[in-house]
Amino acid sequence: MKAVGTILLIIGLVGTLLFGFQAIQDSESFSFLGIDIAVSKADWTPLIVSGIIFLIGLVMIIRKKG
Repeated sequence: MKAVGTILLIIGLVGTLLFGFQAIQDSESFSFLGIDIAVSKADWTPLIVSGIIFLIGLVMIIRKKG
């Protein structure tokens, strides 16, 4: 169970980093009345799924130790 948790943790971390970077790159900003406004055109679903996989892996590792 610990090995599966570790694999899920690593996959979730890599996915979160990659999809998070992609989401940042997919945003545009413009200035309106002196205020910078950012508009995101990113698809947040892969980032959310990667975060959930990361948390599941983390919980599996912590439960096994405890």
